[in-house]
Amino acid sequence: MPISVVDSRNDSTESDPYYEDRIDLAAVFRMTARLNMHESVANHFSYAVSDDGSQFLINPFGRHFSSVRASELLLLDARDDSTMDQPNAPDPTAWAIHSAMHRYAPQARCVLHVHSKFATVLASIEQDGLPPIDQNTMRFFNRVSIDTGFDGMGLGDEAERLTTTLGNNRILIMGNHGVMAVGDSIAKAFDELYYFERACETYITALMTSKPLRIVSAEVAEKTAQQWEDYVNRIGLADVHLRELREILDREEPDYKQ
Repeated sequence: MPISVVDSRNDSTESDPYYEDRIDLAAVFRMTARLNMHESVANHFSYAVSDDGSQFLINPFGRHFSSVRASELLLLDARDDSTMDQPNAPDPTAWAIHSAMHRYAPQARCVLHVHSKFATVLASIEQDGLPPIDQNTMRFFNRVSIDTGFDGMGLGDEAERLTTTLGNNRILIMGNHGVMAVGDSIAKAFDELYYFERACETYITALMTSKPLRIVSAEVAEKTAQQWEDYVNRIGLADVHLRELREILDREEPDYKQ
């Protein structure tokens, strides 16, 4: 049966079945702020903890990414229509977008949505994805979905539309809005988001030079994208990436685990 919003200040201990998930997600919030990919107290990350993907953790309303703690993450149920009537309800746009994603795209267990600088620039220009001009942009060759139906803030139609537009890709450029990265784990979704923002930064900076772009062939771009997938899977790059981020935070901001 659906569950209600839980207390955003619950003590998170090792007896919590989602203890490690909470810590991983809190770490990603903190590092996203360090990378200046956040926006005020807006933007939201979620992670499905139930087998069917409907029950998920998400940041509480009004909490800055740089201050998020593991115990503060809300536990919501995407099927619970009473969620926004609860006293500690999440941000309305967070509920609209993330509940829709977890209802209709269960393969997207982790959903990271930001208005990061360079990805949002890309979402604001007439450009179909990223041209393959370096290794990072090639990682996403033919692997990015684009939503071109922006019609206001994500409170209704947009939320439902995004679940269909995403398809089987892990990156969704939300036209005139921002970007969404998804994955079957927190580590994988964050690794996608990190590298996509880096790829966008390279591309937007290259455009600023007004020089011709050195675009590789589709064959080379696809070969490189496949090499990326093999490399990431073989060494567990995303898990290593998150492990190192947690180690940094353990030294410098250990309260993220609280």
